[in-house]
Amino acid sequence: MSNLIRANSILPAHREEIELHTADGVTLVGELARPMDREPVATLVCLHPLPTHGGMMDSHIFRKAAWRLPALAGLAVLRFNTRGTGSVRGVSGGTFSSGVDERYDVAAAIEYAEFADLPDIWLVGWSFGTDLTLMYGLEPAVTGAVLLSPPLRFSRPEHLAAWAADGKPLTALIPEFDDYLRPAEAQTRFAAIPQAEVVPMAGAKHLWVGDAENVLDRIVGRVAPGVPTPLPRSWDGPMEMGDMNAYADRTVAAFSDVEVPQPQRE
Repeated sequence: MSNLIRANSILPAHREEIELHTADGVTLVGELARPMDREPVATLVCLHPLPTHGGMMDSHIFRKAAWRLPALAGLAVLRFNTRGTGSVRGVSGGTFSSGVDERYDVAAAIEYAEFADLPDIWLVGWSFGTDLTLMYGLEPAVTGAVLLSPPLRFSRPEHLAAWAADGKPLTALIPEFDDYLRPAEAQTRFAAIPQAEVVPMAGAKHLWVGDAENVLDRIVGRVAPGVPTPLPRSWDGPMEMGDMNAYADRTVAAFSDVEVPQPQRE
């Protein structure tokens, strides 16, 4: 019997709680989800939105990626809380550093994926996570990156120039009604990276509420082009249901009600 995949549907996968250990001595909590019955075809390392505005490893796009993509697309999904960030999984050590010391968090996640022999590592950043991707994601083990709602707030022109020079593939999904960077301006800003693909997402907003399926389809289409998309919207096998109260989407906070921390300049 085929069951509709809903927001709280959890499809079969091998899931394990993990810890990341940074070069500056901080322990981060996370989870690795892998396909149950096959080797992954590619790997997503998820960098979440701004923790001061509710961003965490359980932010809804990344939660749904971990709950669905191992089964539907054969992907491994590594998600974790950056320093000082908490979720149902736990609270990572350290304190929020406005994108400075988070460099060690990104490096630890990539290193974990590499040492775990996970294939074809792609960074998927969302909002603040896109700045971390642009600033710290150009590691040899990384194949490329997908950016969701990039505000280009913490990253600088020299980071864009570095991606341009390196040539790694970069795809930016830009909501039509984004709070910070809309498609026309994004085309101009990302022109600094010739290989960057800027994809306007009609009707979408910064938090992707109601657009998770479209976002996951785009991610899979980029990192695993051999997997047919759109992904199935129903599942014939076993399915669990997550506790939506436990996974309350704190990312859907009113951004305008909280002052956004500014980048710390050295």
